[in-house]
Amino acid sequence: MGALLWLLIPVGAGLIAAVWSSWALRNRKTGDVAELAGYARFRDAMEREHSVPVPDPASDPA
Repeated sequence: MGALLWLLIPVGAGLIAAVWSSWALRNRKTGDVAELAGYARFRDAMEREHSVPVPDPASDPA
């Protein structure tokens, strides 16, 4: 009975490795598309002109 118990350790490790490898090799194309779209929105926001005027410190009367 003890030998069968020791045999469960490598079998369990093999099952865990199989589950992990299937999770690691999953198709993740949707994440890249969403990240690229977010980066494009960020670039557009950074290229836009700001509507709030920034005060010039040289023209400050104080």
